[in-house]
Amino acid sequence: MADYQKIDTYLQNNLDKSIAELSKLVAQPSVGAQNLGLKECAALVGEMLRARGFKVEIMDTEGAPVVFAERKGRSDKTLLIYNHYDVQPPEPLELWESPP
Repeated sequence: MADYQKIDTYLQNNLDKSIAELSKLVAQPSVGAQNLGLKECAALVGEMLRARGFKVEIMDTEGAPVVFAERKGRSDKTLLIYNHYDVQPPEPLELWESPP
């Protein structure tokens, strides 16, 4: 089986679980400009990473906590992913076509 076929099989076998996990993450408030739910969202991201075998450290800052995660692989190569988990305030609400 080619590597792409293995990836496709994995995705098909785990689609419902992945959608449920993503739904949980996007339902967690994390409004950076209002300091709303940032610690809770950082904890949730950390929990999701730990479930995948990552060593996780959550570092408090004056703003959003930093989630640092590391997992040793079988290769000497390094993959670095830098991202954010906060969003912008939804206002003005009247411009939304559906609730944010």
